Amino acid sequence: MSMLKGANVPVSAPGVRVELGWRSAPGTPDVDASALLLKAGKVRSDADFVFYNQAAHASGAVRYDGKGTGPGTVTDTLSVDLARVEADIERIVVAASADGGNFGQVPGLYVRVLDAASGAEIARYDSQDATVETAFVLGELYRRQGAWKFRSVGQGYSSGLEGLATDFGISVDEPQQAAAPMTPAPPAPVAAPAPPSYTPPAPAAPPAAPAPAPVRLSKVTLTKEAPTVSLSKQGGNSGEMRVNLSWQVRKQFKGWGAKLGRAVAMHGDLDLDLCALYELTDGRKGVVQALGNAFGALHQPPFIHLDGDDRTGGSANGENLSINLDHKNQLRRVVIFVTIYEGARSFADLDATVTLQPQNGAAIDFSLGECTVPSTVCALALITNTGSDLLVQREARFLVPERGVSPQRTIDYAYGWGMNWTPGRK
Repeated sequence: MSMLKGANVPVSAPGVRVELGWRSAPGTPDVDASALLLKAGKVRSDADFVFYNQAAHASGAVRYDGKGTGPGTVTDTLSVDLARVEADIERIVVAASADGGNFGQVPGLYVRVLDAASGAEIARYDSQDATVETAFVLGELYRRQGAWKFRSVGQGYSSGLEGLATDFGISVDEPQQAAAPMTPAPPAPVAAPAPPSYTPPAPAAPPAAPAPAPVRLSKVTLTKEAPTVSLSKQGGNSGEMRVNLSWQVRKQFKGWGAKLGRAVAMHGDLDLDLCALYELTDGRKGVVQALGNAFGALHQPPFIHLDGDDRTGGSANGENLSINLDHKNQLRRVVIFVTIYEGARSFADLDATVTLQPQNGAAIDFSLGECTVPSTVCALALITNTGSDLLVQREARFLVPERGVSPQRTIDYAYGWGMNWTPGRK
């Protein structure tokens, strides 16, 4: 049952997932979740802002998990480990921002608080009065007499994420304006030279600590016309980078069958598998995938780890894998790809989105676009170590395996990996 605005409920779970959700519909703006950790109503520093460009708090208490899709819905999720929230933090504000529109154009907006262990719903608030707002505080987790509670808020801002962030004390990176031309001052009268004197040099002042860089709110979207981005230039070449694939079935069923005279059959749950081919700088090659339980490892070779296998197809979180960029010098190249395990004969009639979220730096996302061939394997992105930088390139390359050739071997052939393959199963 949805809470009334201003109501509160106790939160006894030590860890929670905070899920923002809305109905997907044509023309709906993209919505992004964020969290602000507050002391006396303000952040202590910009590090207390957790969002798509700053995905984890230094304490480990709050993490931005990213988007997922379900039947007719989109979600954006935060994880909060209440036991790890620092003692001087009094509130964690749960906010949302709309990109490309306002919240009056976002149908069915809600926030849910779920027990991270059991998945049970603790609280839910449905926003019903949004109009021109481009940012929203939907709720907050707060301490009261040593215990945590959740309060529904429903307060909007017309100044977007930037206005919301600055209102809580965040310094935001803004485009610099060109300086106005200066009018030269009239020449000053020349004074008579003063007699020479000696002034002892002042002691050198210690160098000032550099001011922290302001928070960047921009995202990077790769397209066919601009498919490549530098992780170094985005400041995202260290820490953990999460790769998310989310998808949903289009409502109107068209697909490549209309062109080839065949129907694309979908039956039961759609199961897509996120995978990665890797090549290390020492020459070792391999694959990270659910087949054969080859889930990889984050802190030892290959420094890539598949979080799990989402067998439900397009669940709230989709498929995720992580890449440890602290070991980027040991990675030569990585191809991230997806295969259809069951539930469909092709990627036709699927809307899929890929998001790469570095721990530091701007989020990178792109859509796969329309599939017009009977493809069961798609190369998503190619990550290449140039020696001085990591480049991410949008591939969105739908491949059609030859008869008797597996999707994995098809990717191998396309990118020249040269590995030996044997049948595997989950």
